[in-house]
Amino acid sequence: MNLSSGILARDTKIDLSKIKQEIIISIADLSFVEDKTNSLTFDELLSNSKDSLFIENPNFKKNNFNSNYTYWVRLPIVKNNHEDKIWLVEFYDQSINSIQAYVPVGNNTFKRYQMGSALPFSERKFNHKNFHVVVPSELDGEHYFYFQIQSNQKADVRIAIRSYDRFIYYALNEYLFYGLFYGMISIIAFYNLIVLFAVRELKYVYYIFYLLSVALFTMSLDGVGYQFIWPNFPEFNNLANGVFSFSVIFWAILFALRFFNTDRRAKRFHVFLIGSLILKTVYFLLGIFISPKYFEIGYYDVIPFSLIFITGIYVWIKGYKSARLFVLAYGFLFIGAVVKFLANAAIIPHNIPIYYSLHFAFLLEMILLSFALGDRIRILKRNRDKALRNSILQYRENMVLKEKVNKELELKVKERTLELQEKNSLLETYNQQLIEYDQEIKRINAQLDRDNWKLKSSIRSSLKDRLANRLLSFDEFKTIFPDTAACNRYLENLKWSGEFKCRNCSGNKCSNGPKLFTKRCSKCGYIESVTAGTIFHGIRFPLEKAFFIAYTMIAKSDPLTLDQLAAELNLRRNTIWSFKKKISQNVSNQELKNGLEWEDLILSKIHEEKS
Repeated sequence: MNLSSGILARDTKIDLSKIKQEIIISIADLSFVEDKTNSLTFDELLSNSKDSLFIENPNFKKNNFNSNYTYWVRLPIVKNNHEDKIWLVEFYDQSINSIQAYVPVGNNTFKRYQMGSALPFSERKFNHKNFHVVVPSELDGEHYFYFQIQSNQKADVRIAIRSYDRFIYYALNEYLFYGLFYGMISIIAFYNLIVLFAVRELKYVYYIFYLLSVALFTMSLDGVGYQFIWPNFPEFNNLANGVFSFSVIFWAILFALRFFNTDRRAKRFHVFLIGSLILKTVYFLLGIFISPKYFEIGYYDVIPFSLIFITGIYVWIKGYKSARLFVLAYGFLFIGAVVKFLANAAIIPHNIPIYYSLHFAFLLEMILLSFALGDRIRILKRNRDKALRNSILQYRENMVLKEKVNKELELKVKERTLELQEKNSLLETYNQQLIEYDQEIKRINAQLDRDNWKLKSSIRSSLKDRLANRLLSFDEFKTIFPDTAACNRYLENLKWSGEFKCRNCSGNKCSNGPKLFTKRCSKCGYIESVTAGTIFHGIRFPLEKAFFIAYTMIAKSDPLTLDQLAAELNLRRNTIWSFKKKISQNVSNQELKNGLEWEDLILSKIHEEKS
């Protein structure tokens, strides 16, 4: 077996002496334990009784990883202590929250190392985006390395064993690629920023934010974002993939809507794009508030890009030539997104081109989109020049017509001027008449106000005389106080027609309360209802009936019995008795015998409290 090829045969010990530079191993090639209770300890794993827990599952893929379980992976390594190479064990997936590595340092002696995205970047042994442990140089013979893996998202458990020289070569080339990739994104973004200042179109704002979102999203996927931008925020690092993938889709859809003018050119696809954005927003909120597992790349992430791609084809077919490069750009991105999705779903195997497929797709897409925007400007410029030439020809024709029309207008203006002078004179006459009519209306309104005041005074006098007679039936009484609103207005006039005085702080300034027939004290904020401080405060039956019961207690005619009042008012006998008792507690029998006035009876409780 040739281990230097990077493929490991199952059930084979990893003999470092047979590896030239590196080897990449999947969890499916190793023995592992799926701890569903999350309670298994390392000491228990080392015992002979637990050795049978380790199984091999050649069909195990990333999609089988359960974020609710803990996985123990056993890595068998054979090493000769006379070998002068330094070997590293490396984990590729930077999204794994916790990796506890148990590295053998002797017979049944292990040293524990804590790694994972949940720790600050400064705690890593190597200043690199991946997770590493060093194979101790003093090891001799066959030894087992144990790794406890926990992740809140599906983890891609692939382990690379490579020499130190190979690691340096690989790391330098990888970071060189990242530098070129993010440098090109920066250049494209800066170029479009300059174009934005020149053309001042909103679609360039969307596109620049889209470029920045792509850069941050790929940084979160690569791990370089955690290394260089947010190294002290592991909590955010666990959410970065979801946050920036949502940002990419958000700005991509807004840019597509603006670029294609879908609300005018493709109304049905406009609705579909908005719907896909809403779907992604729902998954984004679920990832923020429910579980980060919703941030994993899934089929719903391919839907928005597919819709943008299809929309571009539709608009292009409809004759919008600026969409041709856009369609080509999103064709590359669509292919890259599908490949990345298939790799994350473990449908196709991982390798370097597939791992960076989305990077290459984004890069090609951004370059082509920049050309698409430029092509759109070129087409618009050509159309503008054509329109300008047509405008010049039209202008010449218009100048000829203008001279002809001006002569005709001069004659029309003279005619219209004479007509306007006549109409202005007529309007002045009408205006003078309106002024005279207005003065006459004001005089009539003043006379009406005086008559209205006399009428109100007459009504109040008639009301007082009718109550003073004290011989009214309930039907007659209802003509004076027909409903609760009339009673409230009567109480409001009695209580507050003069000076207002707060029952809480004695303040004398107020404003209307939150409800009808209430006042709010301007000093303390106390809200007082119109019945507060009267014998009617707190009653639970219609106010007009309470007015009549109070009236019967001062009426000169023979008083009605409780049973008669209950039948007349359709109230319970005990209710009438309780209210009459309440009146008696506030007014003495002597006052009732001496002929207490109606208004004094109503305000008897107010007088009592003020005194």
